[in-house]
Amino acid sequence: MCFDIGIVTCGPNEALVISGMFQGETGTFLTGGRAIVCPGIQTLQRVPLTTMTLSITTPRVYTSQGVAIGVVGTAQVKINGSNEEMLRFAAEQFGSKTEDEVLKICMETMEGHQRAIIGQMTVEGMIKDRKRFSEKVFETASLDLHNMGIMVLSYTIKDISDDEGYLHSLGQAQTAEVKKNATMGEAEAKRDATIATAYAEEQRMASKLTNDTEMARAKRDFELKKATYDVEVNTAKAEAEMAYSLQASKVQARIMEEEMQVKVVERQQEIKIQEQEITRKERELDSKIKKPAEAEKYRLEKIAEAERIRIVLQAEAQAEVLAVRGEAEAYAIEVKAKAEAEQMARKADAWKEYKEAALVDMMMQIMPKVAAEIGGPISQTKKITMVSTGDGPVGASRITGEVMEIMASLPATVKAMTGVDITKKMERTK
Repeated sequence: MCFDIGIVTCGPNEALVISGMFQGETGTFLTGGRAIVCPGIQTLQRVPLTTMTLSITTPRVYTSQGVAIGVVGTAQVKINGSNEEMLRFAAEQFGSKTEDEVLKICMETMEGHQRAIIGQMTVEGMIKDRKRFSEKVFETASLDLHNMGIMVLSYTIKDISDDEGYLHSLGQAQTAEVKKNATMGEAEAKRDATIATAYAEEQRMASKLTNDTEMARAKRDFELKKATYDVEVNTAKAEAEMAYSLQASKVQARIMEEEMQVKVVERQQEIKIQEQEITRKERELDSKIKKPAEAEKYRLEKIAEAERIRIVLQAEAQAEVLAVRGEAEAYAIEVKAKAEAEQMARKADAWKEYKEAALVDMMMQIMPKVAAEIGGPISQTKKITMVSTGDGPVGASRITGEVMEIMASLPATVKAMTGVDITKKMERTK
């Protein structure tokens, strides 16, 4: 029981198991930390998490062959604090035990599994395959220790011994086997060396004979080839002497051909230079004459086009002015006609109102004007030549009589036009 209330701490190499009130059925597990423990109502247990080294010694354990041997193994074990389930198992198994008691339980468990594995294997199997023996012990012990909350980190065999000399005899037999194999190997090696030496000498002699034969054959071939080469050399010399003149003429012809080629190339270069000069002159002509002419042509065309557009626009403007003027004149005529029509309508209304008296009055006002219009041309005449037939008056009275005759015809004209007899109206007025 914990009777000191306060904060309880633990390092990373141990775990705290707090049980009691407020901790549930399984309690609280804490690794490397601190907690508050209340005395009387809570219990605190410390579980060590350090690694424990076990030296597992099993003397006189019988193997599957019935041979009694002793095995010393070394194991590393620890309580797994990173797994809460295994920590709970360890708290249940070792909650009130000291570290020595935990170490003793692990030791006895490992010894039991080590004895069991020894009984399943032979001495030769354990010696030749120690890794397999270690793996079997590790696997079987890990299963049991897991239920206790302990994990096996490693297991190795440190020593294997026996009291009956079995291992010594096994070593002697192995040594004898090794010596026998060594002697046999040495004899076989000497035999193989002798055979190899004889074979090598045979090969050397065969090679020497073959070499001598090849040398003789090579000498013969050399002489034959030398004779053939001599014939070919002499023939070649004769052909060379005969072909010298031909070759000289060929060389001369080739020289002439090369000279012609040089002349052709020079001529081609001259032609290229002339073509380039022609091209240059064409470009110069194009830049100095053709391009300015085209520019002038383009300028004149644009000026003509602008003039044409100006004339067209001017004609369109004049036509529009004439159209507007015609519309204005038509409108003026229309307005004047409407005004005259309105005036005539008003006069007609007045005539209807004043009737005959108005007409007479109007005629009386107009007749002097008509007389003035009739006599106007006569008053402007500078000379009048009168021709008389002898009947009637002659001279100015004749002219006045004609004017009066015209005036006298006006009432008849008015009557014909308006249906009003002015003469009668004037008589009534009197």
